[in-house]
Amino acid sequence: MWCSRPSLASGELDPAIHTCKFEEIGEGVEGYKIGDIVSVCPLYAKDGTTPGYTRDGGYGTMTTAPVEQLVKVPAGLSPAKAAAATDAGATSYHAVCTVGGVKPGMRVGIIGVGGLGQFAVRIAVVKGCEVYVATRKPSAQERALSLGAKEVKASITEFADKNLDVIIDFAGAGKTTADAINTVGQYGKVVVVGMAKDTAEINTYPIIFKELKIEGSQGSTTADLRDCLELLASGELDPAIHTCKFEEIGEGIERLRRGEIDGRLVCIYD
Repeated sequence: MWCSRPSLASGELDPAIHTCKFEEIGEGVEGYKIGDIVSVCPLYAKDGTTPGYTRDGGYGTMTTAPVEQLVKVPAGLSPAKAAAATDAGATSYHAVCTVGGVKPGMRVGIIGVGGLGQFAVRIAVVKGCEVYVATRKPSAQERALSLGAKEVKASITEFADKNLDVIIDFAGAGKTTADAINTVGQYGKVVVVGMAKDTAEINTYPIIFKELKIEGSQGSTTADLRDCLELLASGELDPAIHTCKFEEIGEGIERLRRGEIDGRLVCIYD
């Protein structure tokens, strides 16, 4: 089993998500065989339960999952990258493509280039968008440019003249959301993903006079996960991945709290 460890937000940890190998198949399940490697979509199960989110088991060496939440991992894709896809990858894909609705030629703003943002920048670039990134961390600024971003600044407000079609806020720090609303272009959309703060003081003037849309984005669907896995398998996505062993999970979490991990932390269960 391979477990992807989400980044920290507001001092809290999200549950672990898995890519795992079939050990047993439930009655009536078709299309799978023992030994298949699958990723588990963490949300929207028919019965409302998935391991690590709505029930315990996110760190277990074995777990069960409803068949409608499974996506086969493409041949040749490493389980570690597939594990990251269930978490940051598919969540970013959902925000950029499903909720954000990006299309080729659109101008897209991305706020934050952490574990999710690195996926989002590259996904938007691969989809044919002109991508403008806001992040204050020098290493993140360099990464955004290496992923294909057109320009990188410390604040999204520095792109007020770009008439951005969509801005996706992976920070959710209150001010970042307010800045996105003030900056996005006429008839634009702001997608909020990050949860660094649960409140934001916003200016309603641009919402009204620019006729803006503000939408939240949570997790992903199996369709999002499948598309993300295909992009990873094609090599179009190549996120920064760090690995640890099961017995190193505790220290890995502390490293995340200290901000020492740049990318995604994946636990490999031997």
